[in-house]
Amino acid sequence: MDWLQVVVLSLIQGLTEFLPVSSSAHLILVPALTDWNDQGLVFDVAVHLGSLLAVVFYFRHDLQRMATSWIKSLRGNTLREGSEDPDARLAWWVLLATIPVCVVGLVLHDVIEVGMRSPILIAVGLIGFGLLLGYADWHKRAGRSEYQLSLRDAMLIGLAQAMALFPGTSRSGITITAALLLGLSREGAARFSFLLSIPVIVLASGLEIVSLIQAPHDIDWLSLAVGVLLSGLSAYLCIHYFIAFIKRIGMQPFVVYRIVLGLWLLWLFW
Repeated sequence: MDWLQVVVLSLIQGLTEFLPVSSSAHLILVPALTDWNDQGLVFDVAVHLGSLLAVVFYFRHDLQRMATSWIKSLRGNTLREGSEDPDARLAWWVLLATIPVCVVGLVLHDVIEVGMRSPILIAVGLIGFGLLLGYADWHKRAGRSEYQLSLRDAMLIGLAQAMALFPGTSRSGITITAALLLGLSREGAARFSFLLSIPVIVLASGLEIVSLIQAPHDIDWLSLAVGVLLSGLSAYLCIHYFIAFIKRIGMQPFVVYRIVLGLWLLWLFW
């Protein structure tokens, strides 16, 4: 890869991993608009690692409290909605809400990878789920935070997250949509979505690393280091400014962007 490709792909990964705009759609556009070769699995793992480091660092204080409380919760019952330890309960909700996407991903992995990566399907996902995000944002203004989720709420958001395996949906987009429909505030919906991304990225990257071990590649360590750095920095800034942005303006700019991008993909590939 040349350095322009390293920079562009790293920034795309870092920004689109957490914005509700579908990273798969943007990665489809790159080869469509350039003559670049596929970047390869090694680089994909590196930029996902950058995104993971960014979200972990951003929520480091929350995660420390959640981990400490979760370990303590193993000795008692903290899953009740009225529990005195909301950090433990939130940790449990993140873990339990990750189960549906793991099950669906394992069962349908080959179908998704082989038969559902067409630009047309991605365009349909962008437009359809973009309109759903717009409806969720218009429909209700509630003030619940991520700490006020019930088990039912968490599992419904987890089931919605499994739908992100459909191309063009956007993992962050569908989880934020579900959270808004369940009555969370925009900030609460975004924060829970970002927390949910941590186990998903860990598990997905783990599967990719297993593939790498089974089929070793020559590694350009400098390109990987730059990819991790740029992906991590752009992802961190994305999380920080996205939360501040949606508190003031909402999701509508992202809805418009998804529809325009989806129509463009239809025009390119129909």
